[in-house]
Amino acid sequence: MGGPSEVSRRTLLTRAAALGALAVPGAALLDACATGGGSGNASSDKGTVTKDNPLGVKVDAPLDVVIFKGGFGDKYATDAEAAFKQKYPKATIKHTGTQTITQQLAPRFVGGNPPDLIDNSGAQQLDMNSLISKGQLTDLTPLLDAPSFDDPTKKVRDTLLPGSVEQGQYGGKEVYAMNYAQNVFGVWYSQAQLDKYQIKYPQTWADMITACETLKGKGIAGWTYAGKYPYYVHFAMYGMIAKIGGLDVMKSIDNLEPNAWKNPAVKTAVDAFAELAAKGYILQGSEGLTHIESQTAWNQGKAAFIPNGSWVENESKPTTPAGFNMAVGGPPSASAADKLPYGSTWSASGEPFIVPKQGKNALGGQELLRIMLSKAQSQNFAKLVSSLTCVAGAADGIQLPPGLTSANALLKAAGQGVSNPRLPDWYPDLEKKSLGQNTGLLMHKELSTADWITRAQAAAADAVASNSAIKKFKHSS
Repeated sequence: MGGPSEVSRRTLLTRAAALGALAVPGAALLDACATGGGSGNASSDKGTVTKDNPLGVKVDAPLDVVIFKGGFGDKYATDAEAAFKQKYPKATIKHTGTQTITQQLAPRFVGGNPPDLIDNSGAQQLDMNSLISKGQLTDLTPLLDAPSFDDPTKKVRDTLLPGSVEQGQYGGKEVYAMNYAQNVFGVWYSQAQLDKYQIKYPQTWADMITACETLKGKGIAGWTYAGKYPYYVHFAMYGMIAKIGGLDVMKSIDNLEPNAWKNPAVKTAVDAFAELAAKGYILQGSEGLTHIESQTAWNQGKAAFIPNGSWVENESKPTTPAGFNMAVGGPPSASAADKLPYGSTWSASGEPFIVPKQGKNALGGQELLRIMLSKAQSQNFAKLVSSLTCVAGAADGIQLPPGLTSANALLKAAGQGVSNPRLPDWYPDLEKKSLGQNTGLLMHKELSTADWITRAQAAAADAVASNSAIKKFKHSS
């Protein structure tokens, strides 16, 4: 998962080690940062603003970088750091690649010595809600308004895909995260496997059930999923909710509106996934699998479909056989009454990079981001990890692997039917714990659709909405 913000990671978010006991202490540590942000950066490392140094980076200031080393690895980051070093040869760079973001960094925020740039992704990502409410993060607007690395006549913001800037906003104009990877979520499959059994990717849910029944007769499960992190199911489910009911349904859910989860589109989508469990179309034992183990079982042909994001091509590369021909499809249509056409899916920029206000070289962190948003570094990212970045057109003209080629095609087919649920990055605990645990019970036939919806609305969304200690965010339109 590169990332999520895992879920984000994978904002969102999302592709890391297990949610463990460390996650809660980490959140508590962040809450202890009562005075962290202040009105400006703690950094005194400011240089001279020039045409070649538009942010005024101090050329010999040390740079401290922490990267989530998940499905995307961290070579793309060290390559960008090498480009930074080439431009600023007097600078020293400390690089840390890790999957335990909160465990390692929460104490540093409390101590007032956070890194200069963080790839805040993975299951143990830092709580953005807490960081923002405590004033811990730098507003990246100056970076977005700075000249782009490739073309000084264009601002950085003008080189990005639509929605990239908004993805880093949390209810205001300030931009607190630069989400680097463009993730495509949906139902992933092997085209070679479907071809073997003469199955076309199902464009309707009725066709999905037929395909699963055919596969079951061949001794193959229709679906598997990351049972240890069952919110992975939402990578297909949320897109299906939006497809059935329209984009405003997911926006009302994101906004924590009363009875938002009781929209009929939610019931139809949740019923569909409950049906997979009820009819025995899920690989036995999936409830105990990690994301890596479920992807490995899928690569081995034990199951045909898996809900995932576009980082999966790189993350599962070690176990993907030759000729697998990875592909992704949008959620199948529930009926002709769906508000969005087939091909509609969830896509969003993820892998959120943040610049702590208390970092000693916050300007250097932003300059490294400016370099990462160049065409050369964006293309390097695509080649290394089979994923696009948020830079528009950066991958044009380069050869892409099958999964990423399929993801590009799906995005083009989706057109204006691309949904972008913000719940996973606005309220990660709600998404990964409350909702995720309930989905795990649903997929294991221990929870009905009606009870899933009741819990989602009352025990999860309403509880968050009424908790004054949690900062709330809303879509602007």
